[in-house]
Amino acid sequence: MGAEPRIRVSALLRWQGGILLCRHEKEGKERWLLPGGGVNGGESLIDALSRELAEEVGLDERLPLEGPVALIDSISPSTTPRQKHVVHVVFAADLGKRSLEAVTSRDVAVRGHRLFALDELNEIALHPPIQRFLARWRSGDPAVYLGSMWAP
Repeated sequence: MGAEPRIRVSALLRWQGGILLCRHEKEGKERWLLPGGGVNGGESLIDALSRELAEEVGLDERLPLEGPVALIDSISPSTTPRQKHVVHVVFAADLGKRSLEAVTSRDVAVRGHRLFALDELNEIALHPPIQRFLARWRSGDPAVYLGSMWAP
């Protein structure tokens, strides 16, 4: 029997041609994720995303959202000592005139932030590994299920 699925919401935030990612460290390894996090019981996806954006990047006001724009399963291999299943629900957020220059985090798991150019995404450990989707996505595209993608 596998792990119970956990729902993680995240936001695709583009600014000045870059995509904002949050740096996390686990077991001495650097990983980059779209800003977001887990959904609490009784919390809507939108409320969870608003809370997570405030915690992880300091965006305290609700942003106009598009989507969800993508759904991804991250299911650990059966040989993994600790089974894990995360369902990622990705939204896109319209920043309007807001700046991402003064991004701050109140989340202890976030070790930093950075705007990445699309051509830099293949050089980093992105979780889940959705570099191709991020490079191709345009506002107005239909929502997509990207399948099961696991990155150790």
